[in-house]
Amino acid sequence: MKKIAFTLACAATLAAPVAFAQTKWDMPTGYGVNVFHTKNLQQFVDDVDKATKGKLKITLHPGASLYKMPEIKRAIQSGQVQSGEFILSAYANENPVFGVDSIPFLATSYGAADRLYKAAKPATEKLLDSQGMKLLFSVPWPGQSLYSVKPITKMADFAGTKQRAYNPATTKIAQMVKAQPVTIQLAELGQALATGAVDNFLTSSASGVDSKLYEQTKFFYIVNAWLPRNATVVNKKAFEALDKATQAAVLEAAKAAEVRGWEASKAVDFNNVKELGKFGMTTGLPTDEVREGLNAIGDTMVKEWMAAAGPDGIAIIEAFKKR
Repeated sequence: MKKIAFTLACAATLAAPVAFAQTKWDMPTGYGVNVFHTKNLQQFVDDVDKATKGKLKITLHPGASLYKMPEIKRAIQSGQVQSGEFILSAYANENPVFGVDSIPFLATSYGAADRLYKAAKPATEKLLDSQGMKLLFSVPWPGQSLYSVKPITKMADFAGTKQRAYNPATTKIAQMVKAQPVTIQLAELGQALATGAVDNFLTSSASGVDSKLYEQTKFFYIVNAWLPRNATVVNKKAFEALDKATQAAVLEAAKAAEVRGWEASKAVDFNNVKELGKFGMTTGLPTDEVREGLNAIGDTMVKEWMAAAGPDGIAIIEAFKKR
């Protein structure tokens, strides 16, 4: 009996490294721990750990603690980290497909944003694949809406005002509504409002609450100019190195994270719009004239984007319109 027991013990010892072999991934994100995107990522990490019984251990690094935000995509591509999260539109200069979710006034609701995401997903996945990455899931930020010091009920109300700009698209919008574009970063916006350096701008309800923009602006128009999306991706080689059961667990957790993330984004937007109202802002939809005027600007910018994106861009917009 002792010999049998000894033999079994030896077998168990030899098997232990295989049975308890653990794969470790790092997952950087540029956003802080209290941001809903980061909370969703943490739940994803926990779900993977539970589903694989600790076989795949992902360590989340929030707040740009491992890599600065502009460095994360490159770190995943090069294999310096196995996975991570970044905002897709930041890389529109690499390929216009990355910026499809930030075409102004194209997808102006969560439903439309979802249709656009699905229309663009094949091209996005193909593009990421060509760069050595696999898309796990993608979640939008709340829509970019219109804040103003004074009421805007017709397109002529924009003329001559100072409108905040922070990228080429917002500069072009300001020019098209006959406003003066003023380059101001979000951190400086409160001071700019206090000194009269800006009259109106586009940003999310979350930014309005977090940066206390309600202290200097009185009107919030829900235009949802665009709903930019974050993408959580994995290095292809790292994913393919997993066994099939672990791959399946990751994809199942990713599917749940995407559904949960979209719902969280909607809830954050709803609650923040309510908060803006509580702080004394007049909130609501724009007038028909303003909505139609902004949509016309969107039509122009969609055509310009399609020309830049080529066949892939044309196919995405056509598929979006059919949905």
